Amino acid sequence: MPDFLYIHIPFCARKCIYCDFLSFPYDRDLALGYIRALCTELTLRKEGSGPLRSVYIGGGTPTSLPEDAFEMLFNVLREQYAFSSDAEITVEANPGSVDASKFRLLADLGVNRISIGIQSFIDDELKTLQRIHSSAEAVRAVETAEKVGIRNISVDLMYGIPGQTASSFQRSLSTACSLAPVHISTYELTPEERTPLFSEIRSGKLLLPEEEEVIGMYACAIDYLTSRGFSHYEISNFAVPGYESRHNLNYWDRGEYLGAGAGAHSFRGGSRARNTSDMNRYIHDLERSILPEEDSAIVSPEEALEELIFLGLRKTQGIALSAAEALGTDLVRSSGELIEQGYLETDSRFIRLTDKGLVLSNMVIVRLMKELGL
Repeated sequence: MPDFLYIHIPFCARKCIYCDFLSFPYDRDLALGYIRALCTELTLRKEGSGPLRSVYIGGGTPTSLPEDAFEMLFNVLREQYAFSSDAEITVEANPGSVDASKFRLLADLGVNRISIGIQSFIDDELKTLQRIHSSAEAVRAVETAEKVGIRNISVDLMYGIPGQTASSFQRSLSTACSLAPVHISTYELTPEERTPLFSEIRSGKLLLPEEEEVIGMYACAIDYLTSRGFSHYEISNFAVPGYESRHNLNYWDRGEYLGAGAGAHSFRGGSRARNTSDMNRYIHDLERSILPEEDSAIVSPEEALEELIFLGLRKTQGIALSAAEALGTDLVRSSGELIEQGYLETDSRFIRLTDKGLVLSNMVIVRLMKELGL
């Protein structure tokens, strides 16, 4: 049984303009019915579980849940699962859906890491993204989490937002650092086809910053955060040393994990499985004590190599050459041209993106995949 558990809470007060994750408008009755079903799933999946080293509750917006729903969920987790003494227990939060009472409850329930989806500290940019909070509320959310005793706080920021400039992005970085979180994630805004953002960009209503400006924002994040003591340990993630996200590192290392909730994925025993995304079917199946898995498949050697490259190169440590060799691949030989051009570098144990390669990581990964025939 994996010792990493992901739990999906697919509810939001309002879906953001850029979001294509599985989520539903919050409704208390539906949410409580969902939590009851989720508790049944967690009970059905407990067999053979060892102590959990990480629990990550994501969404959606988990903090849209009422406090009694969190109590119900954690009661089942504590009853059915053992936890390691240093377990990392993360809950994603949005500033518009959480207050001191909810943060205090989460801390009392054992949550020791909060990931706050702020995206920007500039009000005009928040309006463009159709976020439900203001910059002042974002600041207050971080300060409130700290006041109730949660020290491991991560802040999410976005760059490449329509109307954003290098200067405004640096102001967001500066405000984030002034609040002293131990982890900051910076994600490039990517317009997904099924989102209102994609439609507004295609129609010309919104304009993305130029590519060179976006690359400059990413380079700014690297320089600004590393100069302030953050370790750049993954393409989009920076941490005070010792506060790297254990849960996400497990994903990037292709570690096993169990997923619970509608649309959640699992990886164990060399197979990937996915729960149904149909909310009604999810609840109905679990009312009959049937696990709601929709499909599962064994990961082929080719797929494993693809994942190793795509996920492993996200880490600034890079890919262990021994992991590629175990899949029958000599990555150094296959990467010769990319190494010569300064996009990749190697030592005796790892192959990794250079600083030049980091800002063009998608291109580097695509070229390496092509070289390997993937």
